[in-house]
Amino acid sequence: MSLDAGNITREVSSPVIVGNVSAELPVYQPWQNWEPSRISHHGRACCEIAREWIVHTDFAALNGANPLSGPRWLRHKFEWGPGVYPVYWCEVPKKEKVDCGVLAALAHEVFMNRGVRCFRTQLVQEFTPSASAQWYAAWAQENAVTDWIGDTLIYHEGCAIVTRDSNLKLWDSSAGWWMDPKSTSGYGSLAAVRVSAPAGSELYWGEHVIPAGIWTTLCENGTGVGSASTTPGGRAAELPTRSPAD
Repeated sequence: MSLDAGNITREVSSPVIVGNVSAELPVYQPWQNWEPSRISHHGRACCEIAREWIVHTDFAALNGANPLSGPRWLRHKFEWGPGVYPVYWCEVPKKEKVDCGVLAALAHEVFMNRGVRCFRTQLVQEFTPSASAQWYAAWAQENAVTDWIGDTLIYHEGCAIVTRDSNLKLWDSSAGWWMDPKSTSGYGSLAAVRVSAPAGSELYWGEHVIPAGIWTTLCENGTGVGSASTTPGGRAAELPTRSPAD
């Protein structure tokens, strides 16, 4: 987690609803240059105390259990909802509602402090137009960026833990559960994934082969089809006070 992160934002054109991606374009195309959201740090005790509070609360909640256990307490404490960036560590404990980017950043922080090999993960999921319309209305009402919302596809964030044999487990921090590698079609299914691990290695999620650091589309038959973004580590332009993720 960066201690000197400032206004972490996406390069967006707003207002916009991303429509259905055509067959000629990868499903992740609208979000291929986005980076995982971050929690900013003032570089002072206010933020460090808050960060340590999250870590110590997780230690107490884990209570000696397996370090690979999902930190469900985060989802019980924080409701998933619209968020506006930048958000600072010292603000987080007082919040009742945070978006998927903050929840993923918090989960990543606690996994790392448990000594678990963990990486931020970006996802594209399939939902219905009615669900997208409801989310768009809720986020627009809070003046949060709506560019994560497509017609039937949405951008999402989570985190991945990696075992010694390069097997992945994908944690959906907003839902508070482990994602099923067999769910690659239908409502809530995963259409594409990018794990922010060092490039050059292959990771395995069920029957999927996930090249590290690049977007990979997922097929219903369980075969990962590598689809490298032209800028896998694409850096976004600054747009203050706009939320980079749901």
